[in-house]
Amino acid sequence: MTSELLQYESSALHEVPISLTTQLAVADSFLLEDGRVRNLGMHFERFSRWVEKTSPETQDALEEFFATVVKSLPLEGRWFPRIELHTDQPEGRRLHLRIREAPEALGNAVLWTYPDEDPRVNPLVKGPDLSLGLQLRRRANMLGADEAVLLSESGHIAEGALSAIVWWRGEVLCAPSDDTTWLDSITRREVFAIAEQMGLQTRIEKAKPADLVETEVWMLSSLQAIRQVDSWIDLGGPLAPASHVEAFSKRLRMLSSPIR
Repeated sequence: MTSELLQYESSALHEVPISLTTQLAVADSFLLEDGRVRNLGMHFERFSRWVEKTSPETQDALEEFFATVVKSLPLEGRWFPRIELHTDQPEGRRLHLRIREAPEALGNAVLWTYPDEDPRVNPLVKGPDLSLGLQLRRRANMLGADEAVLLSESGHIAEGALSAIVWWRGEVLCAPSDDTTWLDSITRREVFAIAEQMGLQTRIEKAKPADLVETEVWMLSSLQAIRQVDSWIDLGGPLAPASHVEAFSKRLRMLSSPIR
């Protein structure tokens, strides 16, 4: 896969070696298809909030950085760019853009429950635990699953290692409650907004994996959008077949708009 790392300095992006990256403090990725992105402003806003907490001295450079990023993104092809903050770099050279080819769209998914305590260091910010998330997902892959589901101390669903998990109670769209530590997911926000626009009820709740037997479960991410979950290893029962995916996927695609 093609990958290019650009460092922002003096109002411009300059290519630097991939090996430069050592400490990823904040990251945000989005799917770019032929110059179109879903809610790019929401990604920039989320990145800004995380940078403000992690490196407030970098905050003033963000508006110009975002404008430079938009000008630098390709308008053809399928890409998965990532904006990054590296706190090990000198002030003025901490912001980066990583331009990556996007992997192909995947089909339905299989989940596996991670059996130990949540090992993440900072689950409320994307970046510090990205490599750990990849390790957890690889462990799930070795067991025949696509994603590892992380639980709270009380055993309730928090999220996937690199995704958000939502489910349906009949015609009510549900997600883990705010009492459970989960990363602010833009795709989850988009899906909940679509449900409300369609006149469907939404709610947050505490749920253990066993509570989702016979329910429709989705795995969400900016890259893959909605993936219907076919099965859940060690769940103790089957999941419900898809009944909402097609309508929501269509509306998600309609959210894409040109970057310039």
